[in-house]
Amino acid sequence: MAGITRGFTGRRQRDPRLPPGQYDVGADWPVLTAEVTPRIEPDRWTITVDGLVDTPTTWTWAQAHALPPSRYEGDIHCVTTWSKLATNFDGVSVDTLLAAAVPQPAASFVLATSTTGYTTNLPLADVTGGKAWVVWAHEGRPLPRDHGGPVRLLVPHLYFWKSAKWISRITLLDHDQQGFWERNGYHDRGDPWLEQRYQGD
Repeated sequence: MAGITRGFTGRRQRDPRLPPGQYDVGADWPVLTAEVTPRIEPDRWTITVDGLVDTPTTWTWAQAHALPPSRYEGDIHCVTTWSKLATNFDGVSVDTLLAAAVPQPAASFVLATSTTGYTTNLPLADVTGGKAWVVWAHEGRPLPRDHGGPVRLLVPHLYFWKSAKWISRITLLDHDQQGFWERNGYHDRGDPWLEQRYQGD
């Protein structure tokens, strides 16, 4: 039997976990940030949920860690076209924080704010129902500073600029208020599967 001729064995199948235009970055993941990386001591960090809630609430590092733990296992996607597959993060579900603060009926959007002043906007529906976390560990280790440590927001079904590093506040609003990258031309929602990278996509 003649050997198989190169070029006739078919194209390698694309991983179905990769959204359009994305590639698998492998074991590591790039460090991208719009600001200087801060040094935040965990014992001085707090997270606040405020805005259109019945009970504005602030948690310290110890108080946040005393909440029921939650883990995300899956993929993350950056607007710069890399994806990291089959990774995991540990922290607390945003649902748990919101349950304590009690969103008011008019609340429909969220503005996430970092200790640096960075902001990003999200529909409330994109951070509820088991879709978002406040995380402090990645693959069993403390989250590194350059990846948002000690604590970052994680909204893995949207492009990663929505997962604000060094998160310190989640404000519930009755309107959409653009954050840093959105004011600079990025899409207001950022769904990787729809390639919502820039305004108008």
